[in-house]
Amino acid sequence: MKLLEALEILKKEQPEKSAPFRAFLVCGFTPLHLQTFLDAHLRLALPGRRTEILSGLYGDFWGNLDRVAPAGADAAIVVLEWSDLDPRLGLRSLGSWEPATLPEILNGLRVKTIRFLETAAKASQQTVLIISLPTLPLPPVSYSPGWQAGNFELDGRALLSSMAAELGRMNNVKVVSSTRLDTLSAPANRLDAKSEIASGFPYKLAHASVMAELMSLLVLPASPKKGLITDLDDTLWNGILGEVGAEGIYWDLEHNSQVHGLYQRLLRSLSESGTLIAAASKNDPRVVDEAFARKDLILPRNSIFPLEAHWGPKSESVSRILKAWNFGADAVVFVDDSPMELAEVQAAHPDIECILFPGDNPQAAVDLLYQLRDRFGKSALSEEDAIRRESLRRNRENAAEFSSHNGNLSDFLSHAEAELTINFAKEPLDPRALELMNKTNQFNLNGKRFTQTEWQAYMKRPDTFLLTASYRDKYGPLGKIAVLAGQRREGKILLDVWVMSCRAFSRQVEHRCIEEIFGRFGAGEIEFDFQATSKNGPLQEFLGKILGAAPSPHSKLSRENFEATRQETFHRVLEATNG
Repeated sequence: MKLLEALEILKKEQPEKSAPFRAFLVCGFTPLHLQTFLDAHLRLALPGRRTEILSGLYGDFWGNLDRVAPAGADAAIVVLEWSDLDPRLGLRSLGSWEPATLPEILNGLRVKTIRFLETAAKASQQTVLIISLPTLPLPPVSYSPGWQAGNFELDGRALLSSMAAELGRMNNVKVVSSTRLDTLSAPANRLDAKSEIASGFPYKLAHASVMAELMSLLVLPASPKKGLITDLDDTLWNGILGEVGAEGIYWDLEHNSQVHGLYQRLLRSLSESGTLIAAASKNDPRVVDEAFARKDLILPRNSIFPLEAHWGPKSESVSRILKAWNFGADAVVFVDDSPMELAEVQAAHPDIECILFPGDNPQAAVDLLYQLRDRFGKSALSEEDAIRRESLRRNRENAAEFSSHNGNLSDFLSHAEAELTINFAKEPLDPRALELMNKTNQFNLNGKRFTQTEWQAYMKRPDTFLLTASYRDKYGPLGKIAVLAGQRREGKILLDVWVMSCRAFSRQVEHRCIEEIFGRFGAGEIEFDFQATSKNGPLQEFLGKILGAAPSPHSKLSRENFEATRQETFHRVLEATNG
């Protein structure tokens, strides 16, 4: 982003009535253009909200860091440079660089890194911390020539690396990737010595822009994609299976097919991290089975579900895969080596992201691996990530057993040995609850999203409650699949949040959750903070059934009406011990 573009964004009027998103910028220098770029990126990410950037006192990095917790901001963005650890490591100080002072400086760095960790741990209990570690070059403080990494530099960077590792293990703390920053902003083009000496702002504009973009991505990360659909021939492997047979396809160095092996390796990693992988191929299914019988495949057959192999249009395969996953097309990426096939799928599914596999261009193929990692990346893995693929596979297998019960849902569920674990604990706050709220669309009461800080503040209110539900039956576990949150009022409940994973549909979990809310709080009425969205049709349909009319904002359900229309459920209900 150019500075002029950022200024044009900031000229536009912000929404007046929306609650502001407040970011506290912690740095020891004059924030100037960094603040401008950061505000512009946040406004682009939050088009319906006002943004406010709070900044501390110039030159008081450590005081500003101590002010994070009481500031009550939605996020704190901490930009640490060498001069904040010791003024002699910046250009605006004339402190000694004599060799005798180097041990003293290093000892000071040790003390400051300990203080930084302690302060960050405290502040992260109140808000999300986004931390950028020193990006500017060290001044020539050491006696070593610049082409040699002397002990002072090595020891100093080791202290920061150790601190970064500790920060990365803290909840509510995210550290800017130095690797990505080096890729986007060359280290030699970061320092603006004239600007730092004259005004205290140390960055060239291009570097400030890149930093602001990366930090805004950490403040407001995009929801990761959920599924990847891949072509097979000349994509997952090199070669046309129908022409060369199962033994004539390759994905290794020896056959100049290494990029296909690298692609398989990434897909396997994505699969093990909870991303759903499917395949859509115009091929003879018998020959495809022979290919997947090969023991040297990096991406095994059991990592792919579903696998569509036939001679029909790939858009039809994609339609069936989306139905099996119960995903919207906007949560999926389709990868193929054929521009024509990509165009055909894009025309049928405009919301899907279609990406060309560049099998004849190794650099572009490696760039694709990074691109896919970004699309599906997540900050942490959960239990649900490990079981998602198998639960969907079992859903298809369960369809056969459902048929054996003559399509009678109640009969089927009564034999499923379903177990529902209800947890009413608010502390410690379950990260899975926030994840479900911010990525669930179909069974979602109103489509509202929360930042981590907003969610923490909401949960700390004494009148709020949280219900999370985990499900398992004889076919296997689904993990945490439902979140309800609201406010307790005298005689009634105001339900602000209700989301449920699509994997729990048709298992009567929604009925049981309402029953648990009434039973837990003894309320006579539930008022729903309902808002129709373009995607929450399943939620609207359910509310219509229990309300007896189409839902509207502030729809109310009395306990008597619910009891009169309540469907029989067959869950064995357990309550978590910390509830």
